[in-house]
Amino acid sequence: MNTNTDQFLLDNGFWGWLYKLLTPVEWLMTQIMAIFHKFLTLLGMPAVGTSWVLSIIFLVIVVHACILPIFIKQMRAMRKMQALQPKMQHIQNKYKGKNDQASKDAMSRELMKLYQDNDANPAGSCLPMLIQGPVFMCMFYVLSAIEYIAKGKRAPLGAFDKATAQQFADSSNFGVNITTRFMHADTHAKIIIGIFIALMCFFMWLMQFYNMRRNLPRASMQGQQYRMQQAMTWMFPIMYIFSGLNFPFAVLIYWLTNNVCNFLRSLWQIYTFPTPGSPAAEDKEIRDHKRENARRKRAGEPSLEEEQLQKAKDDAARRETEGYQRKQPKRKKKK
Repeated sequence: MNTNTDQFLLDNGFWGWLYKLLTPVEWLMTQIMAIFHKFLTLLGMPAVGTSWVLSIIFLVIVVHACILPIFIKQMRAMRKMQALQPKMQHIQNKYKGKNDQASKDAMSRELMKLYQDNDANPAGSCLPMLIQGPVFMCMFYVLSAIEYIAKGKRAPLGAFDKATAQQFADSSNFGVNITTRFMHADTHAKIIIGIFIALMCFFMWLMQFYNMRRNLPRASMQGQQYRMQQAMTWMFPIMYIFSGLNFPFAVLIYWLTNNVCNFLRSLWQIYTFPTPGSPAAEDKEIRDHKRENARRKRAGEPSLEEEQLQKAKDDAARRETEGYQRKQPKRKKKK
């Protein structure tokens, strides 16, 4: 977006058409920000300043809270698909090398029946991304548009008329106006903005790095694909450094908050829904084992180890009684 023009470029071309379709979401976001701002001013905070910054942070948190149930549904869908992987592989191997249409249709039918019988949806893991992408695009659009509304170069949007937008545009945090961009900032503002960009990229890198180290199956931690994933872990944060230099400080506040929320959600995901065969899954098995033993102890039941030992003793006793040889079937007597 060119900062040397008074025209809001996101309202033009393809992006203008796309953001026009998303206007209801943008309108709702402005209302949520205005509600939080009004609440903070009722608590005694000044109308211009940190109250608007906190409104941005609260808006990100509200969006993540709304998406969380969908995210949990995604994790459960992924777990079902992972559990079905051996059966899916069996079906695919059954029709391996058969390229005729009848075999392809038969394989599709068997896979669909497998999904239906186990209440699994292959597309279930894509739903959060289909929702989350446009939502966060709208957040970027709203925070970028406000300064143009304040200048009278764009029509009001939702709760932001020209006066409210001007109030927002006059706000500062850490001594930096929230409409300031790195390229047009003084030395103090460049330092603060640089810190925010660095933190934003650090949390993005940390989330990807932690996911690779803790949530990938050990068998996947090698080969060309793994090395490419490692390279991407560094590539995306570095790319966003250059993007961050052109964004208003308000967008960087949103972006840093969003990346922190994504990182915390990723920690919870890896802890609760780890990928089978990963180091995180091994740790979860140990935790679940300890918790089950603790539950059994409180209930006065034998531990898992004691139950296993008793089962081994019972099996040994049964073999001692019945003998180790398989009993031969008796022939029916001829009449």
